[in-house]
Amino acid sequence: MLNKNIKSILLLAIMSGVISITAFAADEPDKPNKINAEPIYESEFSGSATSSISSGVSVPAGAAYLYTSGTVPPLLNKDGATVYERYGDTKTQAIGIFTNFEKQLAEKGLTMNDVIYLRAYLTADKSKDNKFDYAGWNEAYAQFFNTPDNPVKTARSTVGVASLVNDDWLIEIEAVAVYPKKHIQD
Repeated sequence: MLNKNIKSILLLAIMSGVISITAFAADEPDKPNKINAEPIYESEFSGSATSSISSGVSVPAGAAYLYTSGTVPPLLNKDGATVYERYGDTKTQAIGIFTNFEKQLAEKGLTMNDVIYLRAYLTADKSKDNKFDYAGWNEAYAQFFNTPDNPVKTARSTVGVASLVNDDWLIEIEAVAVYPKKHIQD
């Protein structure tokens, strides 16, 4: 009689476990994560409110992107005797690149407000003890992003490199923009 009771208890425990697992699995969505995400209709930036850049960007499904090639600074004075006279310091070079981006984007019906990601490559500045001028880069960025005219705080990477194609270039920047979807949002 004892064996029959133990078998009954074990069978009941197994059946209870199977039913619980089946009920739990039925409640799971057919998604790789367990968070039910609402669809998004425009790019959404995330991260710290106090940071000048975003830690990430969510883009709506089906969005179209524009990727720029690495863009280099414009020549200021071909007869200049120094890097600064020919192309300017890191800040000046970055501002020149951003001004170029504004023109490229306008040709495609976009603005700097549509830029979601930047990658900058900086070389050491010989006039600054062979150090990278991150401050100059950040100052240039601050003129175009996270401003009253353009509140976008892009996701961004900055990479220090040994050299660029031209020894006078202190910075090269790539940009990614997303075409806005025309829609009526609730």
